[in-house]
Amino acid sequence: MSQATSTHDDDMPAEIDFSTGTRGKFFHPGTKLNLPVYLDDQVQSRLAALANAKGVDFSVLVNDLLKKDIELIEMAR
Repeated sequence: MSQATSTHDDDMPAEIDFSTGTRGKFFHPGTKLNLPVYLDDQVQSRLAALANAKGVDFSVLVNDLLKKDIELIEMAR
């Protein structure tokens, strides 16, 4: 056992045992991860009201607004 391995072993609590674990069991190549986006309360309330008034889903409204902003940014370059 190398010195580097033994120093890392000290970081792991004794009650955690990976000796019977399977590496990569839940790994799926090409899986897309959608990260959550957290809006300020005031922003979320206003956008929710706009979506409701337009009769569209909240996510649709937010995506449309962001697409328009991206388009404006690209045109300004």
